[in-house]
Amino acid sequence: MYQRILVPIDGSDTSAIGLQEAIRLAKLTGGKLRVMHAIDDLSFALAMDAYAGMPGQWMDELRQEAHKLLAQAVGTAAEAGVPAESVLRERFDGKIVDAVVAEATSWPADLIVLGTHGRRGLSRLMMGSDAESILRMAPVPVLLVRPPAEAAPQEKPAGVKHVSLVTGALKIE
Repeated sequence: MYQRILVPIDGSDTSAIGLQEAIRLAKLTGGKLRVMHAIDDLSFALAMDAYAGMPGQWMDELRQEAHKLLAQAVGTAAEAGVPAESVLRERFDGKIVDAVVAEATSWPADLIVLGTHGRRGLSRLMMGSDAESILRMAPVPVLLVRPPAEAAPQEKPAGVKHVSLVTGALKIE
């Protein structure tokens, strides 16, 4: 049961929550983790904005940060006594969901565990839901892990919307 657990991470708090749940599950089942990160066209575009004027460093910086993120995740699993390996995928011809589904198929995973923001309404419509897409397309069961209730975003009163630009990505609340 769930010996090969794929854990897509992106450096967010919610992906860290998914990783912790995957570690707990792997400890219970005696399984191992494959922690995955993907660089896609959106992350590349954001890096282009952040490193304007230094075009040769865009991909190098993205890869270095991705490898740090993956090493931290593997280290976290190792500290808990769970075997883990990591993989970095670069995907510019599709969405993140395609990279996750391809990895789950080729590895092959028994389960995918990922954190989710649990967005609703306009925010979900504008930002989309990678978690929902993975859930619909995955060839194996998917465990979606939401933040604890006290850490979950608070609902805004009806009619109140917040729009902000965080690291080049539009965020609507």
